[in-house]
Amino acid sequence: MARPEVIVESAKGEITLLLAKWKDGDPSAFEDLMPLVYPHLRHVAAAYIRRERNPDVLQATALVHELYLRLLNQKKAAWGDRRHFYTFAAKVMRMILIDHARESQAQMRGGGRERVPLSDDLLWVNIDSPEMLDLNQALDELGTLDAYKVQLVELRYFLGCTAEETASLMQVSKATVDRDLKFTKSWLFRRLHPGVVEDAA
Repeated sequence: MARPEVIVESAKGEITLLLAKWKDGDPSAFEDLMPLVYPHLRHVAAAYIRRERNPDVLQATALVHELYLRLLNQKKAAWGDRRHFYTFAAKVMRMILIDHARESQAQMRGGGRERVPLSDDLLWVNIDSPEMLDLNQALDELGTLDAYKVQLVELRYFLGCTAEETASLMQVSKATVDRDLKFTKSWLFRRLHPGVVEDAA
């Protein structure tokens, strides 16, 4: 099955219109909005499941339902467009996966668990290990210096957007996204692995 792309609005401005209605307090707008974005979020979560040795650890449906509930609690968020919505959803997905990493550490029964990388581009970050917590701290630190680069990481690696989708949402070129992500991955690798040669980054 082909992977769902970041939502292409079925009618011009549909998502933006629903976000505006939601912002203005229309409760039905949220219910109309979620079916448009749910397939992509569900796909992202399922991608993590496929890489898990034990699928009971991180259920795709449960992950997206948690995201849904967290979004539901943000009905009054002042979003004006798709970029605001997706950057928020990416941040929520990041928080869900960080919570998962904390729970995994708390429930760890000895070693020997298979590594599950956050992304093929971030093979040195295992979603079930303290590395995820260190990454979260590093992203918080980077956010005080350059929030834009953190949003790139969240969209690309936590929400599962392609480089092209990330560029479209951030309204920059794909070349800019590629360049900025390369710099950011290098920064994060050095931050998490001081003194280690950067081959793995």
